[in-house]
Amino acid sequence: MAKGHVVMGLLFFPRGGSAQVARYLSTALVDADWSVELVTGSLGRPGEETHAPTFFADTPVQHLDYSDAVRTFEAGGSAIGAPVPMHPSYEDREEVPDVVFSAVPADLTEHLSSVWETPFRAARADRADVFHLHHLTPQHDAVARCWPDGAVVAHLHGTEIKFLEEVNQRAALAASLGTTLAGMPDWTRANPRGSSHLDDPQRDLLRTTRWERWEHGEAWRDRLRRQAEAADHVVVVSPADRATAVEVLRADADGVSDVPNGVDVIKFCPRPMSRQERRAHFRRWLVEDGQGWDETAVPGTVTYREPELDRLLGVEGDATVLIFVGRFTAAKRVPLLVRAFARARPQFGRPTSLVVWGGHPGEWEGEHPVRVARDIGSDGVFFAGWRGHDDLPHALAACDALVMPSVNDSYPQTPLEAMAVGLPVIATDSGGFPLVVNLDPARPTGWLVPPDDERALSEALVDAANRPEEIARRGHAALAHARAHLSWAGRVGGFEEAYARARERRARRGSRASDTDGANRQG
Repeated sequence: MAKGHVVMGLLFFPRGGSAQVARYLSTALVDADWSVELVTGSLGRPGEETHAPTFFADTPVQHLDYSDAVRTFEAGGSAIGAPVPMHPSYEDREEVPDVVFSAVPADLTEHLSSVWETPFRAARADRADVFHLHHLTPQHDAVARCWPDGAVVAHLHGTEIKFLEEVNQRAALAASLGTTLAGMPDWTRANPRGSSHLDDPQRDLLRTTRWERWEHGEAWRDRLRRQAEAADHVVVVSPADRATAVEVLRADADGVSDVPNGVDVIKFCPRPMSRQERRAHFRRWLVEDGQGWDETAVPGTVTYREPELDRLLGVEGDATVLIFVGRFTAAKRVPLLVRAFARARPQFGRPTSLVVWGGHPGEWEGEHPVRVARDIGSDGVFFAGWRGHDDLPHALAACDALVMPSVNDSYPQTPLEAMAVGLPVIATDSGGFPLVVNLDPARPTGWLVPPDDERALSEALVDAANRPEEIARRGHAALAHARAHLSWAGRVGGFEEAYARARERRARRGSRASDTDGANRQG
């Protein structure tokens, strides 16, 4: 008999790290005798990685298809206002259907939540022992409206916290100018030269913000805070995020616990391969089925020829291959990585290359990494594009170290997966990386450098590339750590505790409400 029925919600179509978490956690919960159904967004056709039933093939799924909303956007309309609306985003990017939450007016909020009632009912929400809702999104409003007695666990992944911090930062600037976020578009039009009393960071924020995209930010901040307050328990991915969530969401510290992400140590494991096998993999990813893309946003516009594999792998096939995995969002700092690699190249004592694996087609913030690589002439950088998750274990195994220059990445999934394959991690001393990468001289699992320090990152790349025996030593320690401490099976207990605490708090809330109703009737 199942321990209980979990209805898990994810607003977004499969694309980022939270989708990977939902997939692996759902399976781990089922293995631990829970019943799980997932309610999520979807995009594209069966077989595509963004198609929810394809991506979550091992979990019962109820989904909303955003494809028509995207087509509405491409025809010049609003994807958010479509009959099945596209989900908003925590990031402000140009020319995308999923506009930032702070650009969505209040009159669309009920539309964004009401469309989820049907898929939640289909997922047996009436029988849910707990609603496990990823992020703070309109799904919370749908559950609160239709299942007010249901125990809710809000699972935060860091992006919503960063969004709230950005709202607060811009609201503070608006207040210093005597207005609000809603008033900033008019203020900037009336004051094209800005204000003389601002310091340099404030001037930069004033100049770079598209204020019409943030005019509803304070309303969304208040809504997300109410969702967190209404949740019966909040789970975050790191102690640092717990402290930030308590501050930004004004949450009760006793109602927030940190449960780090895990990794599938069966799927992500060492995969020894010969030099011929390694070359064959990269031939498929870069030459035969190249998916790299440039500013045209078309997969396959960046591909390579067979002779270029010698530059990637070395003529003898013994090159050190570094790999970045992730999206091209500003926080990932991919342009900085490309520049750091170019700076390091003259100091490499052996053939060394960098594979950039990822970048969801058409999605990037700031400089496009391909343009940066072309401008600085970094011949050793190869763009593989966005590929299916099934290829990732082989891609990691074909490389020697993972490089993640992200800043304040709460607790990213990819370093865990790399370590489980046996790769050390080169990352920044920020966000969740210090919790993952151990620098103990006896058993280091990678390198940590200051965030946004191109020179320090370059030096770490040189140190790793020129000492293959050290890469091997740290990779061995990373593998041992992943097997001992990072499996998803080992994370289930933390979520079960969160479920128990949520149900207890929901019961107490229900008891207090009953007492209040009784007192009101007597009065």
